[in-house]
Amino acid sequence: MAMPQITGNPNEAVGEAPQYQVSVVFPVFNEVESLPELVERIETSLDDFGRTYEIIAVDDGSTDGTRMLLEELAADKPHLKVVFFARNFGQTAALMAGLDHATGEVIVTIDSDLQNDPADIPKLIEKLDEGYDLVNGWRKDRQDAKIRRNMISRVANRIISYISGVTLRDYGCTLKAYRSSVINGMRLYGEMHRFIPIYASWYGARIIEVPVGHSARSYGNSKYGLERIFKVILDLVLIQFMHRHMARPIHLFGGIGLLFLGVSAAAFVLMVYLKLFHDYSMISTPLPMMTSLFLLLGVNTLLLGLIAEILMRTYFESRGEPHYIVREVKNLGPEGS
Repeated sequence: MAMPQITGNPNEAVGEAPQYQVSVVFPVFNEVESLPELVERIETSLDDFGRTYEIIAVDDGSTDGTRMLLEELAADKPHLKVVFFARNFGQTAALMAGLDHATGEVIVTIDSDLQNDPADIPKLIEKLDEGYDLVNGWRKDRQDAKIRRNMISRVANRIISYISGVTLRDYGCTLKAYRSSVINGMRLYGEMHRFIPIYASWYGARIIEVPVGHSARSYGNSKYGLERIFKVILDLVLIQFMHRHMARPIHLFGGIGLLFLGVSAAAFVLMVYLKLFHDYSMISTPLPMMTSLFLLLGVNTLLLGLIAEILMRTYFESRGEPHYIVREVKNLGPEGS
């Protein structure tokens, strides 16, 4: 299958894309009504701000004429780059494609439904100028359904903050600004785009949250349902596993395996005790089955831990990456070595 192509300035040679100060990335799925206004408002915001910029739209398999409109807009606007997906892959994949193609020193992500205000983009970038690595938008006065969206979102944000240790009021806000160095090499799957601040915190990123505007949806309908909650929970479990146990998975699997073996040993001791001191028949209790079952579970879990350990060591060695992260060094190099 051919790779998605970027539509942009036909005079730009392949491999010689200019380095912009700002890249604005947004995924699009059936938002044909909002696109002209969105692009215009982004342009107005950044033209007034005085930074060089590119806009990258990722069409996530739209079926409502979005593709044709994006082609028309890109033909007149060389700074508007477009990635067309072959089919719908979801918001995370669309954001990942936009990040992969962004060349700016600063990358801003924004929704395409006009609920985020492009006028807030300079405010986020100015916070980066103060020394932060990631600025997260906070929809303080959110214009969504109070229970179905707002209340559930607040509960979810508190749970995510508690589990991850990264305290934010609004993980779900797409309006964010990043230094490109923070997200270079980051790979996102599932619904994990909302967890980028957690990933960034693993690398020591300095994160701040700022209030941003939020408007009621003007066109179309929301693409999200309550089923997204379960996907988010499962993805959160995954990233917590990756954060705590990716380097040493044997610690997790080994601990669970030893717990199972302990239960098996306890069931065996109890079984023998009842036989010797109370003359209970071993087969009259579930203890023999428990002993065998938890013994097998314990051994299998330990073996899974060993396999995971080998896989992760192979992964780190093949990438040539250390397990640690260095922010900066002093007096190292040819003169200091």
